[in-house]
Amino acid sequence: MVARLETFGGDILDVRAFCAVVDLGTVTAAAASLRETKGSVSRRLSRLERALDARLVARHPRAVSPTPEGLAFYARAKEGLALLDEAAESARDSHTVPAGHLRVTTSVDFGIEVMPEIVASFRALYPQITVELLNTDGVLDLAANRIDMALRLGGEAGDTGYRAATMAALSIGLYASPAYLKRRPAPAGLLDLGEHDLILAREKLAPSAQRLSPDGRIEPIPLRPAILASDFAAVLRLTLASAGLGQLPTLVAARAVEGGDLVRVLPEWTAGGGALRAISMAGRELPARVRLFREHVRGALASRFAVETDAH
Repeated sequence: MVARLETFGGDILDVRAFCAVVDLGTVTAAAASLRETKGSVSRRLSRLERALDARLVARHPRAVSPTPEGLAFYARAKEGLALLDEAAESARDSHTVPAGHLRVTTSVDFGIEVMPEIVASFRALYPQITVELLNTDGVLDLAANRIDMALRLGGEAGDTGYRAATMAALSIGLYASPAYLKRRPAPAGLLDLGEHDLILAREKLAPSAQRLSPDGRIEPIPLRPAILASDFAAVLRLTLASAGLGQLPTLVAARAVEGGDLVRVLPEWTAGGGALRAISMAGRELPARVRLFREHVRGALASRFAVETDAH
């Protein structure tokens, strides 16, 4: 004997109306958000209760409140509606050419040294999506500035108002130009760094950086800079100009290393640089243009710069 499977036979719009009432607290507010009359929303609530054979809301003169059964249904219904909306958007995306305008913000150094190549390859794949790149070391408010995505070191991973996807785990190394190494022999160990001119990014790294060896040993060493710069982009330019040994993220130095313009020194020692995260507003499913760009950045970082990525 096959057990009878109970399925929902009501109207999905009635479920949306119920969730709106719980979210907003009144039938009037829910009706305004749904662009329906108060009477229409009230009828939807009653119809849904009949379909479920359950009392979902307690009606008061100026407001409504969910019953315990209503709260339980609300939690599952919101989850189900979100999945349904995501499935619908994915279906639309499958036969729709991605288009629209994308506003992205990132730090000055990352925006100058890493993003141009990524944006160019993204535009080659999706020419109908235009990109606006805002390079700043300030933390911009995403909602106030109408920003779709921020690429930041760290980011609001614990803030419920945002969603954060880890794109790469960054590492920091020491680099020099071939011309500098002709004048000054490369350091053979950490103690030799005192004999070299170091170029550091002010406020990007602690004055005493920890350097990690391949055997897992962590050794804190004081770094006394000959030159302090405001960002890693400036450190890169100074290092290319043979002004000293530059401490740089592998991402920022990668292109210069590949072209032979920089050489990694003391490659067996490295310092953690934190996580690069893609930050966007929490809420409904990301628009296709934002989702595509996020995954394109993740793939570019993994393949082009051979950095460790996080699939979350």
